[in-house]
Amino acid sequence: MILVTGGLGMIGAHTARALLDLGQQVVVTSHRHTDPPSFLEGKVTVEQLDVTDRSAFLALGERYEISDIVHLAGSIPADDPVAYFRHDTAALFNALDAARAWDVRRFAVASSIGVYIGQDESPWYEDLPLPTADLPHLIVAFKKAVEPVTTHSLAGTGIQPIVLRIGSTWGPLMDPESIFSPIPPYVSAVLRGETPTPLPADAGGDWCYAPDMGRAIALLMTAEALNHTTYNVSSGKPFVYGEAADQLTVQPGGETSPHLDITRLTTETGFTPTFTFPEAAAHYVAWRSKNDR
Repeated sequence: MILVTGGLGMIGAHTARALLDLGQQVVVTSHRHTDPPSFLEGKVTVEQLDVTDRSAFLALGERYEISDIVHLAGSIPADDPVAYFRHDTAALFNALDAARAWDVRRFAVASSIGVYIGQDESPWYEDLPLPTADLPHLIVAFKKAVEPVTTHSLAGTGIQPIVLRIGSTWGPLMDPESIFSPIPPYVSAVLRGETPTPLPADAGGDWCYAPDMGRAIALLMTAEALNHTTYNVSSGKPFVYGEAADQLTVQPGGETSPHLDITRLTTETGFTPTFTFPEAAAHYVAWRSKNDR
């Protein structure tokens, strides 16, 4: 059985779904709510868990035979950066303690495309040096620190760490007013009967639709063998909003940002995205017409 912490969030839920599609049994944790999205109803075990509670976390191993962990649980920073770092660090340490106590096969942890900030070469691939740079968000700073903490914590244990450098992900279950992608707020405005501001046609860069992100992570967790520790996880193809002009109103202007190279992911798992950007936009508009987020 595979444990997915934060398994009712956007990436976690789609990862759980993809694991189920691959024939795996899955238990997910969620702190604030336990109602799974429609595509997981009756298919996944949900445990309400505060991942900062070490005893409660370890107790999962008494109820389930957990073979692998995907640690995706995380919080959103508020006004106090120390409180944010303390919370998410405690959660990571508890997940690592559980991995060691249960002697799991693989432990995957969410990093971020943001670790490459300051690197001028593009596309970004895993062996590029990570420069010292001012980071734009506390989440990116934490994700950058997660990588060595995880790999050093599991060194010599026989547990394979998998660092997931997750690309710019959006799609079903994303916060409808998210600051990380303009598409959910755009669609929310349309659904409210408002006229949203057109998106810059030439703006874009990295992207990955949430169902594809979940499938990529699931393939990494179930691959017979992996040759590396760190994997870029995204679509591997840059996009611009103008590609989805049939679904979104666009206007001239905008610039692209770097994207992730996913050659390593594709070579070792066979992953290729199912959705083009226009297909993802159409799918998301249809999803949101029936779902709040």
